[in-house]
Amino acid sequence: MAPPPDTNGRIAVVLLSGGLDSMVSAAIARERGFELCALTIDYGQRHRIEIEAAREIAKRLGCIRHEILQLDLRAFGGSALTDEIDVPLEGVGEDIPVTYVPARNIVFLSLTLAWAEAVGARDIFIGVNALDYSGYPDCRPEFIAAFEEMARLGTRAGVESDPFRIVAPLQHMTKADIAREAHRLGLDPAMSWSCYAPTVDGRACGLCDSCRLRQKGFSEAGLQDGTDYERRAS
Repeated sequence: MAPPPDTNGRIAVVLLSGGLDSMVSAAIARERGFELCALTIDYGQRHRIEIEAAREIAKRLGCIRHEILQLDLRAFGGSALTDEIDVPLEGVGEDIPVTYVPARNIVFLSLTLAWAEAVGARDIFIGVNALDYSGYPDCRPEFIAAFEEMARLGTRAGVESDPFRIVAPLQHMTKADIAREAHRLGLDPAMSWSCYAPTVDGRACGLCDSCRLRQKGFSEAGLQDGTDYERRAS
C-alpha cells in the first residue's frame, strides 16, 4: 500500500452503502488522514438493512457529516434489488446477474461528485472491486478511470485545473484481501451488511451472490465474519 498522502486536514467524500467493501474503503480514507463526509443512497433497495449499517459505520468512523439521500429507483425497476424479481440463490454465475441495478454507480458517483464539489473535497472514495465480484460493468477499473476524466471535463473544479480523484483502494483485492484489510484496520465486519435477500427476521440469507462471495472471502482469509446467516453456502 502506498504511504498516506499529506492531506493537511482535507476532506474526502466516501460513498458508503453499508456493505463490507464501502466500510473498508472509508476506513482506508480515514487512515490516510482525511476527514470523512459519507454519502448513503436510499434507492428503494430491498436490502434496506444496509442503510442502518451505514449509519453505524459512519458513527464509528467519526464522519464529520453523513447524508442519506432519497432516490427511489423502484420507479425505474429493472433489477432484482428494486423490482419484483427474485434474487438468485443458486450461486455466482458468469453473466451479469439480475441484481445489477442499471447504471447505479454512474448515478451514485455523479451525486457523490456533486456533493464533493459543493463541500470543496477533491477525493472521492468508492469500494468497488473487480476480482471477487458479481461481474457488474460499473466496478471495472476502466469505468473508474473514465468517470474521473468525465469529472475533469464536466465540473468547474475540473476545468479550473483542480481535478477530482476517484479513489478505489479495493479495486484489485480479492474478498479475502478485503476481509484481511478489515481485520488490519480494526473493523468489526458484523457492522456491515452484504445480503441482497434478508429474511423477515433480519438475518442474511447466506445464498445470494453477495453472501456467497462474503463467506468465501472470510473463509479463505481464515477470519471470523460475525454475520448471522440463515444458511451457509456449500
